[in-house]
Amino acid sequence: MSALPGDGPRERILATATRLFAERGYDATSTRAIGDAVGLNIATVAYHVGAKPELYREVMRRAHLAQRRVVTEALTRLHACGPTPAETRAALLAFVDDYLTFCLEHPEVPALWMRRWLAEGADHSDIESEFAGPLVAEVATAVRAVLARAGLGPDADVEMLVFTIVWTSHSFGQAGVIDPAGTRRGPLDLPVLERFRRHLHTVVTAVLDRGTPGT
Repeated sequence: MSALPGDGPRERILATATRLFAERGYDATSTRAIGDAVGLNIATVAYHVGAKPELYREVMRRAHLAQRRVVTEALTRLHACGPTPAETRAALLAFVDDYLTFCLEHPEVPALWMRRWLAEGADHSDIESEFAGPLVAEVATAVRAVLARAGLGPDADVEMLVFTIVWTSHSFGQAGVIDPAGTRRGPLDLPVLERFRRHLHTVVTAVLDRGTPGT
């Protein structure tokens, strides 16, 4: 992922740990497995990144920073949008598209968070309180401000809307959908991707228009 530049031992360990934690989860990934995949012994891994808890926290911190970077850039564009309802709707849908694109281009980040949804690494609850919680609150505050400015969504539960965008984007990027024949179709199937994007736009627009005069 882009948050892991360079090719030194530390960066190779972190890149490999990111992949294995995303694929297997925290509990099923040992330091030995990470070292074997990199071609280093456990002592060398510990020298560069510390024990498994420290390594995992650094992986999640870097995943969060990559996520925060794209969200912060999207929020800047959102704040700069015009004040009319139409301009605000368009800007919010562009925000959704930016986040979905990030999830598809960096599938390891949604995978890491989804593992945590399944209680992987439960002993590291500070990751949610330090990383996930503040970012969701920041996005919700920004969205409430632009909605109020445009007179949109007075009845919207903005925090739940933010979570809905996260849940659906992460899940679609990882699992796709199942067609009537039982075949799994994911984001590489462009018609399915566009169908999902349109649906997500419809959900967001419906929430924004709830209780808005004239809609």
